Amino acid sequence: MDPGNGEGGSEIFRAQTHLYKHIFNYISSMSLKCAVELGIPDEVHKHGQPITLPQLISSLQISPTKTSYMNRLMRMLVHSGFFSTTKVVNNTTQEEEEAYVLTSSSRLLLKEEPNCLTPFVLSMISPAFLTPWHCLGDWFRGSELNAFEKAHGMNFWDYGEQNPEFSKLFGLGMASDSQMGNLVIKDCKPIFEGLGSLVDVGGGTGSFSRIISEEFPSIKCTVLDLPHVVANLPETQNLKFIGGDMFQSIPPADAFLFKLMFHAFGDEDCVKILKKCREGIAAKEGKVIIIDIVIDEKKDEHESKETKLFFDMLMMIVVTGKERTQKEWERLFLEAGFSHYKITPLFGLRSLIEVFP
Repeated sequence: MDPGNGEGGSEIFRAQTHLYKHIFNYISSMSLKCAVELGIPDEVHKHGQPITLPQLISSLQISPTKTSYMNRLMRMLVHSGFFSTTKVVNNTTQEEEEAYVLTSSSRLLLKEEPNCLTPFVLSMISPAFLTPWHCLGDWFRGSELNAFEKAHGMNFWDYGEQNPEFSKLFGLGMASDSQMGNLVIKDCKPIFEGLGSLVDVGGGTGSFSRIISEEFPSIKCTVLDLPHVVANLPETQNLKFIGGDMFQSIPPADAFLFKLMFHAFGDEDCVKILKKCREGIAAKEGKVIIIDIVIDEKKDEHESKETKLFFDMLMMIVVTGKERTQKEWERLFLEAGFSHYKITPLFGLRSLIEVFP
C-alpha cells in the first residue's frame, strides 16, 4: 500500500491483521475438529474438576513429548471460547497451576449429553464439505451447478447415495442438530396442537419427528426421505417412515414439516414443493411448518449474522439453495398460493415459520 493515499502505517497494519485473521480462520475450525477427535471435552468433564495440562495429557494417553504442542492447541481453544482457565494448587509443590474447565460451547460436545453436537462438527468439517471450497474460483468461471459438483463430479444427493460412510456421518450430524429441538418443543404446543397428522418432508432418520411424536402422541407422524436414508429405521405407533422423492409425491396430511430443507433448494424448486403441500393439506386448519434461517440485516447481532451468512455460502457451495430474508420467504409463500404466514424466532439461528393456505 502507498502511505501517500492517506492511510497511516498503523491503519495499514490493522488492515493486514484483519486480512491475516480471515486467511487463517480455518485454523479455528480445524483446532475444534482436533479437540473433538481427541475427546478433549469428555476428558475434561470426566475429571470432575479443573484439569491441568499434565493431567489432560495423561488421561488422553498422549506422549509427554507432545506437552508443548498440546499447550498451544489448548491456548487456541481457550481463545476461541471452547474452554476457559482457572487456577488450582498443586498438591505436591503447593504452587498454583493453570487448569481447564468447560464452557457452554464445549458442553455441547459431550457425548453423554442429549444435545451433543459432536457428529455435526465431524460431518461439517469433513473432506467432502471442505474440498469444494478449493474449486470455488474455477466454479464461478465454469458451468457446474455448484462447487460440490465441480469437486466431486456429482451432486450432493448422488454423492451421499454412492458413499454410505459419508451419508451415515451426515445423517448423524443432522440428527444431532435436530435433537436440539427438545429444548423448545414444549414451547411449541400452540403450533402442533390440534393436528392429527404430520409429514416431516426430508426428515432424515426422524430425530425431530420422534421428539414431536413423543411430546404430542395424538399426532401421527410420517417421515418422508430418500429410500436409502429411511431404510430399516425403527417405527413406533405414531411414527412411520416412507421412502420417496418429495418432487414426485408427498402424502396428504394436516401439516407438513420442513426442517432445514428449503434452504437447500432454489426458489423455483421451493415453490413447486410448497404448491404440492398446499394441494395436500387435509385439514381446514392445516399448514406448512418450516424451521429454517431468516436473515434480518438490521436486527441480527454480529455473530448471529455472520453464522447465517456462513450457512448461506455453504448452501451455495454444496447445493443450489440459499438463506433467505423475510421478504424472500414471503415471495415464495405468495407465489405458491398461500395467504399468510407467521414467524416465531425459537431455535437460535433458526425461526419457526407457519404458512397458511
